[in-house]
Amino acid sequence: MKTIGIIGGGQLGLMIAEQARLLGVRTVVLDPAEDAPAFSVCDEHIVARFDDAAALEELCRRSDAVTYEFENVPGEILVPLCERYNIPQGYRPLYDSQDRLREKTNAAEHGLPVPRFAAVDDEVSLRRAVAEMGMPCVLKTRTMGYDGHGQCVIGSAEDLERAVGLTSVPCILEEFVRFDCEVSTVTVRRGDECITFPVGRNIHRDGILDLSVLPSGVSSELCGRIAAASERFMASCGYEGILAIEYFVCGDSFLFNEMAPRPHNSGHYTIEGTTTNQFRELVRYLTGEPLQQPALEGPAVMKNILGRDVAAAERIAAAGGRGVFVHMYGKSECRPKRKMGHITFVGRAAEEFDAVWNDYFKPDDMPAKQ
Repeated sequence: MKTIGIIGGGQLGLMIAEQARLLGVRTVVLDPAEDAPAFSVCDEHIVARFDDAAALEELCRRSDAVTYEFENVPGEILVPLCERYNIPQGYRPLYDSQDRLREKTNAAEHGLPVPRFAAVDDEVSLRRAVAEMGMPCVLKTRTMGYDGHGQCVIGSAEDLERAVGLTSVPCILEEFVRFDCEVSTVTVRRGDECITFPVGRNIHRDGILDLSVLPSGVSSELCGRIAAASERFMASCGYEGILAIEYFVCGDSFLFNEMAPRPHNSGHYTIEGTTTNQFRELVRYLTGEPLQQPALEGPAVMKNILGRDVAAAERIAAAGGRGVFVHMYGKSECRPKRKMGHITFVGRAAEEFDAVWNDYFKPDDMPAKQ
């Protein structure tokens, strides 16, 4: 029986381990939290920091193949491990995704259309870049930002003054894109084998993904071009394994936003919404099994369950119903904007989802802890 090592025991590690178990594959997970969600389903676990070189080495030693469930694995530790152990995706896609300037530059060099951008290292370079690019524009930290954190929209002189504080760390300035919608692709590649899941439309709330909607509402022709661009990009970069890419759709064109070399929140709908799913195909890739081409089972809506949504999700789970799939991640601490689970509705169009959710969500459900 093969064993997969997973660096990270959050909800993505949990769902990788769940699919591995269904395929008869063992998992060993490393995470610094003693109550990491993935520990409830994996076969072995290691409690250690992500920068603990000895612990990472032990994870690799116990595994036939190793993957990672988040982007911030220290490169100076992972690079030498890639030379000694089987980490099939390698370090390169992780490295390229860890810095927004490097990420945008790499995307442009390998054929993806990108918004205008400029490096910002201090207040002087910020003011110069804003003058050249014009307003509105968006300043983002080059590393560690997520779910709307570490960024600032600059639309006025007052915004510019507030944005100066972000330049205490390296940043990137991007043009403000007036897009019609955002969509995601999730692609898995092994050499000439390549599959891409149906393109989904992303709807955000407070900077955090709220819904993934399938079909996306974008023309099938444009979806085809977006999927093909993702596959060409992976081949051009020499990337293998799994890669999620977010794009802005602007009329009949699209622009690269960002990427992640791991399963992606916007791909959670695939567990029930397609004939195979992103976690299962990652496990197949890691274990050398043939990849399976996915197909959409029907209209689907995936709803992120944050702390503020848990009570409503519990009501929906209790009510049950055909085509309703509730996934709770088993996190011990509930905060209003922490991702606690997700619900996938299969067979319902997006407009039907709103009515269902509004029947169960009540404003006084909000947890008190901020």
